[in-house]
Amino acid sequence: MKTKLKRIVALMTVLAMSVLLLAGCGGGAEGEEAQSTGNTSGITVFNSKMEIQEQLLDMAEKYEKKTGVHVEVYYSSDTVSAHMATRYAANNPYTLSMVDAKDIYALAEEHAIPLEDEEWVKDTDYEISIGDHVYGFPVCVEARGIIYNADAIKKVTGEDFDPEKYKTLTEWKGLIEELKKGGMEAPTGVMKEDWSLGAHYLAQIYEEQENPDSFLMDLSKNKVKLMKNEKFNSLMDTFDVLKDNNYAKASAISAEREISEKKLAEGEIAFMFGGNWDWSQINQFDYTENMGMMPVPQDTDDGSNDKLVGGGSKYFFIDNSANTSDEQRQQAKDFLNWLVYEDDGQSFLVNDCALVPAFSNIDLPISDPLGASVSKYTNEGKLVPNYNYLPDDHFAILGAMFQKYLAGISDRKGFAKDVETYWHTKTLTSHSE
Repeated sequence: MKTKLKRIVALMTVLAMSVLLLAGCGGGAEGEEAQSTGNTSGITVFNSKMEIQEQLLDMAEKYEKKTGVHVEVYYSSDTVSAHMATRYAANNPYTLSMVDAKDIYALAEEHAIPLEDEEWVKDTDYEISIGDHVYGFPVCVEARGIIYNADAIKKVTGEDFDPEKYKTLTEWKGLIEELKKGGMEAPTGVMKEDWSLGAHYLAQIYEEQENPDSFLMDLSKNKVKLMKNEKFNSLMDTFDVLKDNNYAKASAISAEREISEKKLAEGEIAFMFGGNWDWSQINQFDYTENMGMMPVPQDTDDGSNDKLVGGGSKYFFIDNSANTSDEQRQQAKDFLNWLVYEDDGQSFLVNDCALVPAFSNIDLPISDPLGASVSKYTNEGKLVPNYNYLPDDHFAILGAMFQKYLAGISDRKGFAKDVETYWHTKTLTSHSE
């Protein structure tokens, strides 16, 4: 009942903010001044990470009781860029906004205050800087790869599962066949969501290139033929193994994420591509004890099959406009320091939200097995960095094209052509972080 009430309150809050936005759009200078005056009693926080909305709402209540600072948390399912543009157009920005890395690069110089003088900068390698200024506070580290259920594998093979033995596609395919012969009819699951296919799996093809920026610039200029690209074919070979052994192969684009994660959690399947954020779904089921994450198996010799793909994920920035007071900006800074340096702030990140912290001073044990895997690879320096500059329409358009491939409507050559055609419409510039 408590959770249901919170969701109702959150919905009412969003509806109320929608009314404010409409009023701000038509209110002119008088309406903008009224909004600015009304925001001085506390801070507003935008959350773009659906999995932790309930935790943030709980935290806001506790934080106000402890500090006296009122915190209002908002969530939107719209794309971050579209949602933020609406807020800026209404002259009603959030005090503190949690966005993706690419949004920091797009928005920070115009809308954020510099943070390089903050204490936490010395305790992280994942802050985002543009020029001489730090603008992005890293909320957590996230990574993606193959999620495995070691108990399900041992039940069939009789041996403890060691992911180090299955780095190559050849070795992994051998294990898949062993599982099938042992009675596991379909050892894999594939999430059909466009964000999983387009923003995560396809993106890894770019991220594993020697220079992702140059690769995509060449792709946009029609200088790259994907069917001749080693990384494209290597990762598509692995995807074919996932696809061909998928429990939902007959109706792959109808498979619900919750069903796939339930089957993985309970050991009906052994493998699924995903990230440590999936634990927020997996832990809702009767999961087995031994799960984890491993790199995507590939028959490559450049070390990529020894690494997860990831890095800082989700970033806070603080608004610089006249609609936010200096008092609010200080309250926002204090909140960020609370997350990094106070025991209850650290516990909120690690225990309540099940996040892998991006700060070296936070040494709380990671309780969930996927996060523990990510922490291990992070500490060992085994992360292929995220590429943070994909266009906003990338995962929707190419995710849909990837779904056609997953469903068997197109073949690899056709999918390669779809990807090339998309990038030919993009005019790119080089980036440096």
